[in-house]
Amino acid sequence: MTNTGKMQRGTRVHIKTAEELAIMREAGRIVALAHQAMRAAVKPGVTTAELDKIAETVVRDHGAIPAFLGYPKQGAPDYPATINASINNELVHGLPGKRALKEGDIISLDVGCIYQGFVGDGAFTMGVGEIPAAVQRLLDVTEQALHVGIKASVLPNEVKHVSLAIQQYVEKFGYSLAREYTGHGVGRHMHEEPQVPNWWPKGARQRGFINYKLEPGMTYAIEPMVIAGRAETKELDDKWTVVTRDGSLCAHFEHTIAITTGEPMILTLP
Repeated sequence: MTNTGKMQRGTRVHIKTAEELAIMREAGRIVALAHQAMRAAVKPGVTTAELDKIAETVVRDHGAIPAFLGYPKQGAPDYPATINASINNELVHGLPGKRALKEGDIISLDVGCIYQGFVGDGAFTMGVGEIPAAVQRLLDVTEQALHVGIKASVLPNEVKHVSLAIQQYVEKFGYSLAREYTGHGVGRHMHEEPQVPNWWPKGARQRGFINYKLEPGMTYAIEPMVIAGRAETKELDDKWTVVTRDGSLCAHFEHTIAITTGEPMILTLP
Protein backbone atom coordinates (compact mmCIF):
# COMPACT_ATOMS: atom_id res chain seq x y z
CA MET A 1 0.00 0.00 0.00
CA THR A 2 1.45 3.33 -1.07
CA ASN A 3 2.21 6.27 1.14
CA THR A 4 0.98 9.71 0.19
CA GLY A 5 3.75 12.14 -0.62
CA LYS A 6 1.70 14.90 0.99
CA MET A 7 2.31 13.35 4.41
CA GLN A 8 5.57 13.76 6.28
CA ARG A 9 6.21 11.50 9.24
CA GLY A 10 9.04 11.67 11.74
CA THR A 11 12.64 11.59 10.62
CA ARG A 12 13.83 8.53 12.51
CA VAL A 13 14.76 5.50 10.41
CA HIS A 14 14.64 2.13 12.16
CA ILE A 15 17.75 0.13 11.21
CA LYS A 16 16.88 -3.55 11.34
CA THR A 17 18.96 -6.23 13.04
CA ALA A 18 19.81 -9.52 11.34
CA GLU A 19 17.09 -11.21 13.38
CA GLU A 20 14.51 -8.63 12.35
CA LEU A 21 15.52 -8.95 8.69
CA ALA A 22 15.00 -12.71 8.89
CA ILE A 23 11.42 -12.13 10.10
CA MET A 24 10.85 -9.53 7.37
CA ARG A 25 12.14 -11.99 4.79
CA GLU A 26 9.48 -14.48 5.87
CA ALA A 27 6.79 -11.77 5.78
CA GLY A 28 7.94 -10.91 2.27
CA ARG A 29 7.90 -14.56 1.21
CA ILE A 30 4.29 -14.85 2.33
CA VAL A 31 3.41 -11.79 0.23
CA ALA A 32 5.14 -13.38 -2.75
CA LEU A 33 3.18 -16.62 -2.29
CA ALA A 34 -0.05 -14.62 -2.24
CA HIS A 35 1.07 -12.97 -5.48
CA GLN A 36 1.70 -16.35 -7.06
CA ALA A 37 -1.74 -17.62 -6.07
CA MET A 38 -3.50 -14.54 -7.44
CA ARG A 39 -1.54 -14.59 -10.70
CA ALA A 40 -2.68 -18.15 -11.27
CA ALA A 41 -6.31 -17.15 -10.67
CA VAL A 42 -6.51 -14.01 -12.83
CA LYS A 43 -8.70 -14.63 -15.87
CA PRO A 44 -11.85 -13.16 -17.43
CA GLY A 45 -14.85 -13.58 -15.15
CA VAL A 46 -12.96 -13.72 -11.85
CA THR A 47 -14.05 -11.05 -9.38
CA THR A 48 -11.71 -8.90 -7.33
CA ALA A 49 -13.45 -10.21 -4.19
CA GLU A 50 -12.41 -13.74 -5.19
CA LEU A 51 -8.80 -12.59 -5.59
CA ASP A 52 -9.00 -10.93 -2.18
CA LYS A 53 -10.15 -14.18 -0.60
CA ILE A 54 -7.32 -16.11 -2.27
CA ALA A 55 -4.73 -13.70 -0.88
CA GLU A 56 -6.26 -13.69 2.60
CA THR A 57 -6.23 -17.48 2.69
CA VAL A 58 -2.53 -17.65 1.77
CA VAL A 59 -1.61 -14.99 4.32
CA ARG A 60 -3.51 -16.59 7.19
CA ASP A 61 -2.46 -20.15 6.28
CA HIS A 62 1.17 -19.06 6.73
CA GLY A 63 0.66 -17.64 10.19
CA ALA A 64 0.40 -13.99 9.19
CA ILE A 65 -2.41 -11.45 9.22
CA PRO A 66 -3.44 -9.03 6.45
CA ALA A 67 -1.70 -5.68 6.92
CA PHE A 68 -4.19 -3.64 4.89
CA LEU A 69 -7.35 -4.94 6.55
CA GLY A 70 -8.61 -2.29 8.95
CA TYR A 71 -5.87 0.17 7.99
CA PRO A 72 -6.97 3.63 9.17
CA LYS A 73 -7.16 6.76 7.06
CA GLN A 74 -8.34 10.16 8.18
CA GLY A 75 -11.68 11.05 6.65
CA ALA A 76 -12.33 7.55 5.32
CA PRO A 77 -13.62 4.21 6.61
CA ASP A 78 -10.92 1.76 7.65
CA TYR A 79 -9.66 -0.26 4.70
CA PRO A 80 -12.03 -3.26 4.28
CA ALA A 81 -9.91 -5.88 2.51
CA THR A 82 -6.66 -7.84 2.30
CA ILE A 83 -5.59 -6.50 -1.12
CA ASN A 84 -5.74 -3.42 -3.29
CA ALA A 85 -7.25 -4.43 -6.64
CA SER A 86 -6.85 -1.57 -9.13
CA ILE A 87 -8.13 -2.02 -12.68
CA ASN A 88 -7.09 -0.14 -15.85
CA ASN A 89 -6.99 3.58 -14.95
CA GLU A 90 -7.10 2.89 -11.20
CA LEU A 91 -3.63 3.70 -9.94
CA VAL A 92 -3.71 2.36 -6.37
CA HIS A 93 -5.98 1.40 -3.46
CA GLY A 94 -8.79 -0.08 -5.55
CA LEU A 95 -11.37 -1.77 -3.34
CA PRO A 96 -12.11 -5.45 -4.05
CA GLY A 97 -15.73 -6.32 -4.69
CA LYS A 98 -18.14 -7.82 -7.19
CA ARG A 99 -16.36 -6.47 -10.28
CA ALA A 100 -15.49 -9.24 -12.72
CA LEU A 101 -12.31 -9.01 -14.79
CA LYS A 102 -12.68 -8.72 -18.56
CA GLU A 103 -10.44 -9.83 -21.41
CA GLY A 104 -7.97 -7.05 -22.12
CA ASP A 105 -8.11 -5.44 -18.66
CA ILE A 106 -4.98 -4.83 -16.66
CA ILE A 107 -5.07 -5.24 -12.89
CA SER A 108 -2.66 -4.10 -10.18
CA LEU A 109 -2.68 -6.31 -7.09
CA ASP A 110 -1.04 -5.05 -3.90
CA VAL A 111 -0.72 -7.23 -0.79
CA GLY A 112 0.67 -6.61 2.68
CA CYS A 113 0.95 -8.95 5.64
CA ILE A 114 2.18 -8.80 9.23
CA TYR A 115 4.29 -11.73 10.42
CA GLN A 116 5.66 -11.81 13.96
CA GLY A 117 5.22 -8.07 14.22
CA PHE A 118 6.87 -7.09 10.91
CA VAL A 119 5.33 -6.07 7.59
CA GLY A 120 5.87 -7.38 4.07
CA ASP A 121 4.49 -5.34 1.16
CA GLY A 122 4.54 -5.95 -2.58
CA ALA A 123 2.56 -5.34 -5.78
CA PHE A 124 2.43 -6.26 -9.45
CA THR A 125 0.36 -5.48 -12.54
CA MET A 126 -0.67 -8.01 -15.17
CA GLY A 127 -2.94 -8.35 -18.15
CA VAL A 128 -6.19 -10.30 -18.14
CA GLY A 129 -5.96 -12.58 -21.15
CA GLU A 130 -4.50 -10.91 -24.24
CA ILE A 131 -3.52 -7.24 -24.04
CA PRO A 132 -2.18 -4.95 -26.79
CA ALA A 133 1.57 -4.64 -27.25
CA ALA A 134 1.45 -0.96 -26.29
CA VAL A 135 -0.17 -1.84 -22.96
CA GLN A 136 2.35 -4.60 -22.32
CA ARG A 137 5.10 -2.02 -22.92
CA LEU A 138 3.67 0.12 -20.10
CA LEU A 139 3.79 -2.87 -17.76
CA ASP A 140 7.31 -3.83 -18.84
CA VAL A 141 8.67 -0.31 -18.36
CA THR A 142 7.07 -0.05 -14.92
CA GLU A 143 8.48 -3.38 -13.78
CA GLN A 144 11.92 -2.49 -15.11
CA ALA A 145 11.73 0.87 -13.31
CA LEU A 146 11.31 -1.08 -10.08
CA HIS A 147 14.52 -2.99 -10.80
CA VAL A 148 16.31 0.24 -11.74
CA GLY A 149 15.35 1.61 -8.31
CA ILE A 150 16.54 -1.57 -6.61
CA LYS A 151 19.86 -1.40 -8.47
CA ALA A 152 20.34 2.18 -7.24
CA SER A 153 19.72 1.12 -3.63
CA VAL A 154 23.38 0.64 -2.76
CA LEU A 155 25.96 2.41 -0.61
CA PRO A 156 26.96 5.26 -0.62
CA ASN A 157 23.80 6.43 -2.42
CA GLU A 158 20.99 8.46 -0.92
CA VAL A 159 17.22 8.19 -1.36
CA LYS A 160 17.31 10.89 -4.03
CA HIS A 161 19.56 8.70 -6.20
CA VAL A 162 16.91 5.94 -6.11
CA SER A 163 14.17 8.44 -6.96
CA LEU A 164 16.09 10.05 -9.80
CA ALA A 165 17.04 6.67 -11.30
CA ILE A 166 13.37 5.68 -11.48
CA GLN A 167 12.27 9.07 -12.84
CA GLN A 168 14.92 9.24 -15.55
CA TYR A 169 14.21 5.70 -16.71
CA VAL A 170 10.43 6.12 -16.92
CA GLU A 171 10.38 9.57 -18.50
CA LYS A 172 12.64 8.57 -21.37
CA PHE A 173 9.76 6.35 -22.57
CA GLY A 174 7.35 9.28 -22.52
CA TYR A 175 5.36 8.10 -19.50
CA SER A 176 4.42 10.05 -16.36
CA LEU A 177 4.92 9.23 -12.70
CA ALA A 178 2.29 9.78 -10.02
CA ARG A 179 3.46 12.67 -7.85
CA GLU A 180 1.21 12.34 -4.79
CA TYR A 181 2.10 8.76 -3.84
CA THR A 182 5.45 7.32 -2.85
CA GLY A 183 7.36 4.27 -1.78
CA HIS A 184 8.03 4.10 1.94
CA GLY A 185 9.96 2.57 4.78
CA VAL A 186 8.60 -0.78 5.97
CA GLY A 187 9.17 -2.48 9.30
CA ARG A 188 7.01 -2.79 12.38
CA HIS A 189 4.65 -0.36 10.64
CA MET A 190 3.32 -0.25 7.09
CA HIS A 191 4.56 3.28 6.55
CA GLU A 192 7.84 4.35 8.12
CA GLU A 193 10.69 6.59 7.10
CA PRO A 194 12.21 6.96 4.62
CA GLN A 195 9.67 7.99 2.03
CA VAL A 196 10.96 6.94 -1.39
CA PRO A 197 9.40 9.11 -4.11
CA ASN A 198 9.50 8.01 -7.74
CA TRP A 199 10.69 11.48 -8.76
CA TRP A 200 12.92 14.13 -7.22
CA PRO A 201 12.19 17.81 -7.87
CA LYS A 202 14.41 20.85 -7.76
CA GLY A 203 14.05 22.55 -4.40
CA ALA A 204 13.16 19.19 -2.86
CA ARG A 205 13.78 20.28 0.73
CA GLN A 206 11.57 23.33 0.36
CA ARG A 207 8.81 21.08 -1.00
CA GLY A 208 8.95 18.84 2.06
CA PHE A 209 11.11 16.03 0.63
CA ILE A 210 13.53 14.52 3.16
CA ASN A 211 16.70 12.94 1.77
CA TYR A 212 18.42 10.11 3.62
CA LYS A 213 21.79 8.49 3.22
CA LEU A 214 21.31 4.76 2.73
CA GLU A 215 22.51 2.56 5.60
CA PRO A 216 22.80 -1.22 6.01
CA GLY A 217 19.67 -2.49 7.74
CA MET A 218 17.41 0.19 6.22
CA THR A 219 14.28 -1.37 4.72
CA TYR A 220 11.83 0.22 2.33
CA ALA A 221 9.32 -0.49 -0.42
CA ILE A 222 10.11 0.79 -3.90
CA GLU A 223 6.94 1.11 -5.97
CA PRO A 224 6.93 2.93 -9.30
CA MET A 225 3.42 4.05 -10.29
CA VAL A 226 3.60 4.81 -14.00
CA ILE A 227 0.89 6.51 -16.05
CA ALA A 228 0.53 6.34 -19.83
CA GLY A 229 -0.93 9.87 -19.94
CA ARG A 230 -0.69 12.88 -17.65
CA ALA A 231 0.50 12.64 -14.06
CA GLU A 232 -2.60 14.10 -12.40
CA THR A 233 -4.74 11.79 -10.27
CA LYS A 234 -7.91 12.04 -8.20
CA GLU A 235 -9.49 10.09 -5.38
CA LEU A 236 -12.95 8.59 -5.87
CA ASP A 237 -15.90 9.04 -3.54
CA ASP A 238 -15.07 5.80 -1.71
CA LYS A 239 -12.12 7.77 -0.22
CA TRP A 240 -9.64 5.06 -1.20
CA THR A 241 -9.49 4.35 -4.94
CA VAL A 242 -7.09 6.63 -6.82
CA VAL A 243 -7.56 7.00 -10.59
CA THR A 244 -5.78 8.90 -13.35
CA ARG A 245 -7.54 12.18 -13.96
CA ASP A 246 -7.38 11.82 -17.75
CA GLY A 247 -8.53 8.18 -17.70
CA SER A 248 -5.26 6.81 -19.04
CA LEU A 249 -3.93 3.38 -18.12
CA CYS A 250 -1.41 2.96 -15.33
CA ALA A 251 0.75 0.25 -13.78
CA HIS A 252 2.28 -0.43 -10.36
CA PHE A 253 5.06 -2.77 -9.24
CA GLU A 254 6.54 -3.01 -5.75
CA HIS A 255 9.17 -4.90 -3.76
CA THR A 256 10.27 -4.47 -0.17
CA ILE A 257 14.06 -4.44 0.03
CA ALA A 258 16.81 -4.22 2.64
CA ILE A 259 20.02 -2.22 2.25
CA THR A 260 23.22 -4.21 2.82
CA THR A 261 26.93 -3.49 2.44
CA GLY A 262 26.67 -5.01 -1.02
CA GLU A 263 23.69 -5.63 -3.30
CA PRO A 264 20.24 -4.91 -1.85
CA MET A 265 18.23 -7.86 -0.53
CA ILE A 266 14.79 -8.26 -2.10
CA LEU A 267 12.57 -9.41 0.75
CA THR A 268 9.37 -10.05 -1.24
CA LEU A 269 10.50 -13.05 -3.28
CA PRO A 270 9.02 -16.55 -2.99
